[in-house]
Amino acid sequence: MRIAAIPPLVVGILAGVMPVGQAHAGGFMLQEQSPLEIGRAFSGAAASADTPSTIWYNPAGMTELPGLQLSAGAIALVVSSHQENTGTTRTAPGGSAATAVGGNSGGNPFAPVVPVPTSYASWQAGDSGLWFGLGISSPFGLKLRYNAGFFGRYDSIYSKLLTVNVQPSVAWRVSDALSVGAGIDVQYADATLTSALPQADPTADGKVKLAGDDVALGWNAGVLVKLKGGTRIGVHYRSDVKHELKGTNEISGLSGSLSTLNGSTPIRSPMTLPGAVTGSVSVPIDPATRFMLTARFYNWSVFDAIVVVLPNGSTIAKRYGYRDSWSLSAGVERRMSDRLTLRAGSMFDRTPTNPAFLSTRVPDGDRTWLSSGMSFKVTDQLTLNASYAHVFIAGQTMTRTDNFYGGPLLTSVTTRSRQSGNVDMIATSLTARF
Repeated sequence: MRIAAIPPLVVGILAGVMPVGQAHAGGFMLQEQSPLEIGRAFSGAAASADTPSTIWYNPAGMTELPGLQLSAGAIALVVSSHQENTGTTRTAPGGSAATAVGGNSGGNPFAPVVPVPTSYASWQAGDSGLWFGLGISSPFGLKLRYNAGFFGRYDSIYSKLLTVNVQPSVAWRVSDALSVGAGIDVQYADATLTSALPQADPTADGKVKLAGDDVALGWNAGVLVKLKGGTRIGVHYRSDVKHELKGTNEISGLSGSLSTLNGSTPIRSPMTLPGAVTGSVSVPIDPATRFMLTARFYNWSVFDAIVVVLPNGSTIAKRYGYRDSWSLSAGVERRMSDRLTLRAGSMFDRTPTNPAFLSTRVPDGDRTWLSSGMSFKVTDQLTLNASYAHVFIAGQTMTRTDNFYGGPLLTSVTTRSRQSGNVDMIATSLTARF
């Protein structure tokens, strides 16, 4: 491979495979794994143990679910995200003076409604003290597309990240006070990401597209402790999942002296999705009311850099400096009757993005959640859960410089933008007990 061909290829890959941030969850993590938990802002997470979604948050909680229980639901996310050009510039080859990059704001890059499905099943194996479960969910993901002519097109245009996580789990009731549980995460990841490439003619951009997928394994484990008086304490650990995406990097639309760079190149790129530690407590206030509190730590620093392996075996890394993050949520739940339960909660979720390395692929900021929900027992075997949440997202200002091509063809683009947004979500699920 010619040396001149490496820089644009690397820029394309690194601009494309960078963490594609969710506007409604830390980084690109989807917190929304349970429509019921949304209603209390995930404050019950590892200790509530009242629906099969505990398989995700703490599989030890299955020991509180008698018989066979099935839960299926969906969350509808309505994401509002905006970019404001605050002075994006570019230089021409040879290091000439910077000139303004024109273009529109890109519009709201998210679809009108973003669906997130979930499904779980738990089964009590008679009087053996064992429970078995299976969860299918999407713990990470994003799909966004900026309008043609977006001023930040050299940073990003289209981003799609899909994950599907299948989690077989087992739990054991050690005693009336202690249960333990664990699961294996079989996770599929698929990414397609694009951005524009600058040329001497500012009206004729090239394009780079990265596509790759992988299947990898992780694990999780938790404990649930029941104290006298009805207090529950849950602790859960979820491991990193280390993917190595394999696919292609395609460059097209370049002309003149850059045209030799057009073409498709096989690549592979490691992508480690972060794990988390969760601690939760559920405390009864009176026979009909309970208070819940959850703290989480996320090891997002595994995204300190992305390393791309080129066909000739050489590797190139580009730092994005993700930081470890945390969230804290509190909620209250009250049983109004034998059939109706109401709940509400709030959460603060610190963004893992680093102000020094922001990207339009990561329209993210610190988030504050306000949520409410209800459960209605339709019959003794069937319960309907419904929740609503609004997420306030703190705005961030980004200044990001990317270099293209290298040598005498060196071209630099500095994307300057003010990011803002918020999220509304409506969630519903059905839980059946047999």
